Amino acid sequence: MIKDITLGQFFPGKSILHKMDPRIKIIITILFIVEIFIAKTLWALLAISVFTFLLIIIGRIPLRTIVNAIKPLWMIILFTSVLNVFFNTEGKLLVEWYFIKIYSGGLLMALFISVRILLLILATSVLLSFTTSPIALTDGLETLLMPLSHIGVPVHDFAMMLTIALRFIPILIEETDKIISAQKARGADFETGSLINKAKALIPIFIPLFVSSIRHADDLATAMECRCYTGGKGRTRMNKLKTKYYDFLMLALIAAFGAAVIFINIYGGGFSI
Repeated sequence: MIKDITLGQFFPGKSILHKMDPRIKIIITILFIVEIFIAKTLWALLAISVFTFLLIIIGRIPLRTIVNAIKPLWMIILFTSVLNVFFNTEGKLLVEWYFIKIYSGGLLMALFISVRILLLILATSVLLSFTTSPIALTDGLETLLMPLSHIGVPVHDFAMMLTIALRFIPILIEETDKIISAQKARGADFETGSLINKAKALIPIFIPLFVSSIRHADDLATAMECRCYTGGKGRTRMNKLKTKYYDFLMLALIAAFGAAVIFINIYGGGFSI
């Protein structure tokens, strides 16, 4: 169901990841993404996978939430895997049937790409959206980008847009689920028929969803005007960001793990790309 999608949702908790400074978590996430893409061997990718699941355990994220986060990606993973399997001609020829040729390099690349996409989504979800509230996330991002404001970059406006976008993701998901349920109650069929018929069946969903989005945006603009919102100049924060010892400990751990990934790439052996 649409309502099971967990993309962009925040799950309150009391774990170390929930308590961390969002500024440090943003830096850690960037470092971890770099580590995912510099992994060139299966052993390095396996080490990153184990570390990712350790983060899930530390963050105390339910297994169902993780599964729901992966659900929307299966088509992307399948599509990229098929492209690599059938169009990558590196390595040893394994299967040849008419015009279909499958090479060992294509299978290996498909595995790497699929695992990287999964790790990328899981790591960013656990470190950011699942364990960081939208307000804290945008405050941390605004603080990190604040030096750019001296050269005319509207940092606060960018952070405000990000806050609103993250806040509206669960609202629009809920609206979509309500519209689908209402259309099904009126006899709409979204599961059978050809691909063209399924695409046409989505039109009664997109139009009311678009209208609902415009209405929400107009209500939000009116509310901000009534509260005399004029931008970030002179504004203060109710909760000031503070960095604790475990923030630096986690940052050092991620940096050390990055060095370990590089070491495994060089001396670990095994299959590589």
